[in-house]
Amino acid sequence: MAFCPSCGNSVTPVDRFCAKCGAAQPVTGPVPPPRRPSSKSGLDDISPRNASILCYIPMVGWIGALFVLAADRFRQMRDVRFHAFQGLYLFVTWLIVDLVTKELLPQGWMIGRPLKFAVFAAWVYMLYQTSRGLMVRLPFIGELADRSVDEQK
Repeated sequence: MAFCPSCGNSVTPVDRFCAKCGAAQPVTGPVPPPRRPSSKSGLDDISPRNASILCYIPMVGWIGALFVLAADRFRQMRDVRFHAFQGLYLFVTWLIVDLVTKELLPQGWMIGRPLKFAVFAAWVYMLYQTSRGLMVRLPFIGELADRSVDEQK
């Protein structure tokens, strides 16, 4: 049986501190190896299809798209990167419609609501099609996404 070198209280071999005085106890067994921080990112367990779907979540999909574009895991997956770019461009379209209809047009709400609804409907449509595993290219935005993926090579 071991005793605390500070107060003499009996301690077990697994105690790191004395229960009576709180003094650190000397290590008697093998020292465990130091823990290394995990190099695993949150995207290591996600499938390419789910990563693509994340890029089309309305209003917040741009965050997933940025993570997908920054992840080394998806660097060689053209389809996933295409969806990330297309999701980003869809969000930029939303921002442009919002800015133009609110600030520049006198009756912007009359034009803005249908345009915003169209962008929102495109997000929902892309969520559905991507969840089915289909590759859909939206007009103009899809072409921009294709060019962006090709420039990244």
